[in-house]
Amino acid sequence: MSYIKKLKIGNVELENNLILAPMAGVTNRPFRIICKEYGAGMVCTEMASARAMFHNDLKTKRLLNTDGEKRPISMQIFGSDEESMAYAAEHVSQNADILDINMGCPAPKVVKNGDGSKLLLDLEKAESILKTVMAHSKVPVTLKIRKGWDKENIVAVEIAKIAEAAGISAITVHGRTRSEFYTGKADLDIIKQVKENVHIPVIGNGDVVDGESAKRMFEYTGVDGIMIGRGTFGKPWIFKEIIEYLETGKKMDEPTNDEKLKIIEKHIDLAVEEKGEIAIKELRKHIAWYTKNLKNSSEFRNSINKIETKEELILKIEEYFKSL
Repeated sequence: MSYIKKLKIGNVELENNLILAPMAGVTNRPFRIICKEYGAGMVCTEMASARAMFHNDLKTKRLLNTDGEKRPISMQIFGSDEESMAYAAEHVSQNADILDINMGCPAPKVVKNGDGSKLLLDLEKAESILKTVMAHSKVPVTLKIRKGWDKENIVAVEIAKIAEAAGISAITVHGRTRSEFYTGKADLDIIKQVKENVHIPVIGNGDVVDGESAKRMFEYTGVDGIMIGRGTFGKPWIFKEIIEYLETGKKMDEPTNDEKLKIIEKHIDLAVEEKGEIAIKELRKHIAWYTKNLKNSSEFRNSINKIETKEELILKIEEYFKSL
C-alpha cells in the first residue's frame, strides 16, 4: 500500500501528506519555496507571535510574506492571551489557507510568557484559546502539540480530544515532552494513541529523516500525514526521497555535488532578493547544513563566516565545490 496520499484538512486538500514543519529562523520564504519544489504537500511559515502582531510589529508581519509561493500554505501563530490570539487569527486567516496554533514550542523565551508548550500545563486555558481562535479564523485551524510538558504531565490524548471538540481540523503531535527538547527518541506510541482517540486527521512529527523512518511512522502509528522538521536541514529534497521510497521501495540517489551547488545558489538568490544582503548572515547555518559531511566542510564553513556580500559568498562556494 502507498502511504503517500492527498490529505484533506477542513476544506483544504493537500497534494500529498508530507508537510514541512514551521521552524523559527529556518522555514522562511526561500526555504519554503525550495521544499515545495521537492514535493512538500504543504509548507508552514515560521511561528509568529500573536502579541507582536497585536502591537503591529512589522518584523513579525514580514514573517508571513508568501508572495509568489505555491499554495496551500499554513501560517502558525503562538500566544496565550485571548485578545491578541483573536486579533492574530483574524489578521492571519485573511492570507493563510490553514491557520496553525503552536502549543509545542519548547524555547525558554516562548515558555516564560506562558506560550507554546507551557499551555500543555493548563488545559483549561488551552481550550479557551482554541475556541477563541476558532471563533475568529476564516480558514481551517490546526494545532501542533508535544506529548506533554514532562513525564509527569503527558496530555497529548486529552488535549487532542479537547481540540477535536472545539472544531480543530487536524492535530500534529511531536512525540517528545517539553522537558526532553530534542533529546532521546520521539515516542511513536503516544502518536498512535492520539490517532486512536480522535476522528480528525493526525499528523506525526519527530525523527523522520528518510524513507525508512517515514515508513515506520506511518506503519506503526497509523497517522494520516507526517510533518518533517530537522530532517529537512540541508536536505530539502527529503520530501522527494520519502515519496520515492514509499512508492517504489527504492532509495533515491543523493543529489550530486553539482546539483547541491545549484540548490544552494538558488537559496541564496531567493534570500537576497527578499531581504537584501542582510540575508547572508542567516544563510550561514543553511550552508553549513548543506555542506555537512563533505570534504573539509568545517574549514569551508569557517571561511564563509565573515563574508557579507552575495558575490563573494557565491565565489567562495563555487570555489569550494570545484575542490571536491
